[in-house]
Amino acid sequence: MNEHLLNAALTAAARGWHVFPLRPATKRPALHGEASCPRTGACTAGHLKWEQRATTDPDRIRATWSHGPFNVGIATGPSGLLVVDLDTPQHKGSSDAPDGAATFGALCERAGHAVPTTYRVRTASGGEHLYFTAPPDARLPNTAGTVADSVDTRAWGGYVVAAGSITPAGRYEALCGCLAAPLPEWLHTILKPAPKASQAPSEALAGQSRRYADVALASETRNVATAQHGGREAALFRAARALGRFVAWGDLPRHVVEQALQEGGEAAGLSASECRSTLRSALNWSITHNQARRGTA
Repeated sequence: MNEHLLNAALTAAARGWHVFPLRPATKRPALHGEASCPRTGACTAGHLKWEQRATTDPDRIRATWSHGPFNVGIATGPSGLLVVDLDTPQHKGSSDAPDGAATFGALCERAGHAVPTTYRVRTASGGEHLYFTAPPDARLPNTAGTVADSVDTRAWGGYVVAAGSITPAGRYEALCGCLAAPLPEWLHTILKPAPKASQAPSEALAGQSRRYADVALASETRNVATAQHGGREAALFRAARALGRFVAWGDLPRHVVEQALQEGGEAAGLSASECRSTLRSALNWSITHNQARRGTA
């Protein structure tokens, strides 16, 4: 068992992916926490978390896995990876939950692209992990449901269980030996954080803020309406996330934003149902994450 898991860790590291040990037969990190940190070794200058202690050094990996049958975690951020996690209804605890692979496939089709060919891993629960190399200048966060229902992503601050790891639910298995493909631009566009609002002075009049919101609404609606095939849904998604903050702040009514972007999306060639689905998820996310106006307490 130890040799199999050691080989899994070395194989991932040979791809340039930073690995760290997970507790045997689980998905939980095996490294000590801050409260129990001995402040020795790698932590002499201060506690290092699993993301900072993950490594590609074969000697360190052999030394670690000589102590037990640890599963293998891959720290996605330091590895330069963006991993798309396609969940199954069973993983969500409900047979009524959407299937991640199906919703991601539908999203790719609406974006005008085939499901990307890349390194894939079947998870113990029957889902899939799709590995992509992140753009070198991007520091993308983890997401949950931002791309689509039952489609999460792991990047900085996240990790995935590597192929070869074993849990009571089953084994993580590589479905192909191909390299991780670059993150598609259309998917990168969806995952980019929403643009920051202008840092208006705290004493600015509410009317000025509403005028700025009106200008942003007109601009974003125009961007959606003129989006080209292959980038239409991504443009609609980004516009909804950008404008959702104005809804959260009370500068724009939600129904006004929805109507304008719905018309813009349909003008670009998207169906009414595609627009509604994209708008609902993107606006919900943006409103939830923009409750406090920037520059205010």
